Amino acid sequence: MSRALAATFLIATGTAQAPLAVAQPQLPMMGDGAEMTTSAERKLGDSIIRQLYRDPDYIDDAVLHEYVQGLFQALLQAAQARGELAPELRERFAWEVLLGRDRTVNAFALPGGYFGVHLGLIGVVGTRDELASVLAHEISHVTQRHIARLIAQQGRQTPLMLGTMILGALAASRSPEAAQALVVGGQALAVQNQLNFSRDMEREADRVGYGLMEPGGFAPQGFVSMFDKLQQANRINDNGSWPYLRSHPLTTQRIADMHSRIPQGAAQPAPATLDHLMMAARARVLMRPGVDTWRQWVAEPQDAGFAARPMPERVAAWYAATLSAVQLGDMATARKCLRGLQNDLPRALHGGDGHDGKAAARLARLLGAELELSAGNAPAALSYLQGSVVLDGARRAGAAGSAGETGGARAAEAAPGRPELLLRTQALLRTGAAAEMAGPLQTWVATHPRDAAAWQALAQVWQQQGQLLRAVRAEAEAHAARYDYAAAVDRFKAGQDLARNPARGGSAAGDYIELSIIDTRLRAVESLLKEQAAER
Repeated sequence: MSRALAATFLIATGTAQAPLAVAQPQLPMMGDGAEMTTSAERKLGDSIIRQLYRDPDYIDDAVLHEYVQGLFQALLQAAQARGELAPELRERFAWEVLLGRDRTVNAFALPGGYFGVHLGLIGVVGTRDELASVLAHEISHVTQRHIARLIAQQGRQTPLMLGTMILGALAASRSPEAAQALVVGGQALAVQNQLNFSRDMEREADRVGYGLMEPGGFAPQGFVSMFDKLQQANRINDNGSWPYLRSHPLTTQRIADMHSRIPQGAAQPAPATLDHLMMAARARVLMRPGVDTWRQWVAEPQDAGFAARPMPERVAAWYAATLSAVQLGDMATARKCLRGLQNDLPRALHGGDGHDGKAAARLARLLGAELELSAGNAPAALSYLQGSVVLDGARRAGAAGSAGETGGARAAEAAPGRPELLLRTQALLRTGAAAEMAGPLQTWVATHPRDAAAWQALAQVWQQQGQLLRAVRAEAEAHAARYDYAAAVDRFKAGQDLARNPARGGSAAGDYIELSIIDTRLRAVESLLKEQAAER
């Protein structure tokens, strides 16, 4: 089974441990899953996502995730405002995006409002509008309950077969031989035929997704340019690197429909913003293309024709070179490349076309902080995060940005955010002064309870402060956020033992509030663990 086929299987199937839940059938309305309740679909999605969190290709990169999440949330708000996203779905579904290191060009939707985006897709799309068009299409598959209807159609398939298919799909991302050992060819073909979205569903996702673009702050032409790019790839590439073409096959009708929706005389879409070019470069580096490729990117700014390249391309190349040097452990070269980025960024923004100036300057500072943390220089990392190392030209260009900037751009420019929170915590932990981050992290996890990385950072902060009981509870919450309920139960029980034996280094004997929280959370997570066991 190819990697393209694997992505298709992930569209609407469960794990080996999660039988499908199907209610009594009735005639479906357009956009209504009918045979599967929202609660059952969410549970099915949870069972699948547990496997993806354990996948080595899963990556929680705070900078990239924030960028994609900014586009995603703007589209969700547009869907809600247009009435495409029902309040019940908004409340019950996860609406969570996971990033994968996979170099293939793909994105997919899962039951329960989970979405996967490969770094290969981020690395090749030309603009934020093109990336938003893919996200809008996938969001529309979920809001219109396409996945639920497809799952209901699979009711005749046994849970064992579906479990075999998902295991084969996960194995195929790294070992086609392992996938073939798990998947029988005839069964694979039968299931794929059922999991492919119908042409009507694809057209509906196009139409609804297109309608989200402008209200979300994106150029609708992004849909057309992305279709053109996919069509070109379909003509010249059939090596499996574009799985999105397999799970979402193009038709002349779909392409013509998108072109017809652009009004005649419509303004040409804006060129790629600097922050998008930098994030595309980051995605290409972080998908681990190999040492040789990293070395080529480090050497790219030294090419004879580099000085003649457009300034935005130079900025993206400097960003890729800096991050590649960090991956190679060559900090001296990384600092040299960062200086090149710092010099070219103000010039790239000079001329007024710089509404993303704040975002681009912020990304450069975050990169500097990452570099110094990797080099073991925590004070220098803190100076970047505190803004004492500022790209003055970029700051001025960002401040002079257009008052009519898009919602997507505003989301991307929000600062400080999660990357600053996590990087600053790591820097202060190394200086022994992380106590000041306890408050901000607690505030963050109160509004983002499923942020496992933030919980883990909070555990480290409390550990450094000697608050061992709180540290153990935060570790447990980090496991629960990744749906690893067995590990969470283990840590909560460890917290109970620690609280009842202060002599072992636990909290003060009177810390009843913390113990009460642990007891309550332990009961809740034990209940979730029992549900998992019942699914098996």
